[in-house]
Amino acid sequence: MNQKSTQITAELDPAVPTFSVLLSSTPRGARLARLLADTQLTSWGLPSDPARHLVAELAANAASHGRVPGRDFRLTLRLAGDILRIEVTDTRGERLPELRRPDPEAESGRGLLLVDALAHRWGVADDHFPRKIVWAELRVVPPGHVFPDTGAGGDSR
Repeated sequence: MNQKSTQITAELDPAVPTFSVLLSSTPRGARLARLLADTQLTSWGLPSDPARHLVAELAANAASHGRVPGRDFRLTLRLAGDILRIEVTDTRGERLPELRRPDPEAESGRGLLLVDALAHRWGVADDHFPRKIVWAELRVVPPGHVFPDTGAGGDSR
């Protein structure tokens, strides 16, 4: 891991727990994004699935389609109430993701279909030129949440 290009910050505001890391725009950086997200979600007491799949797809897209040699991408996780927001910022603001059906014979091109299926909502936001942010949101069970006992003898979710 390139020490110069990897920077991790975790905000201490308990109202909006945030994790952010700057990673190299490489396949290795994309894999590291998934592993770090998994570790952070566990530390917040959240299940890693399906969030780690979303991180994997968004980070892989940033490392391949959003890659500019010498420029990194940023992964940010924010937990606000029961919403987990996953953001991946890259430096190819002119290359916007496009949801489309790939050719059945194609070996790639299904990442955004997976994001669309797993996320409650997702989109793209402009950042300071030349960057863009691709984000996805999930509803999650917040840490410390206790489900009411319904007396039905089962899971009340």
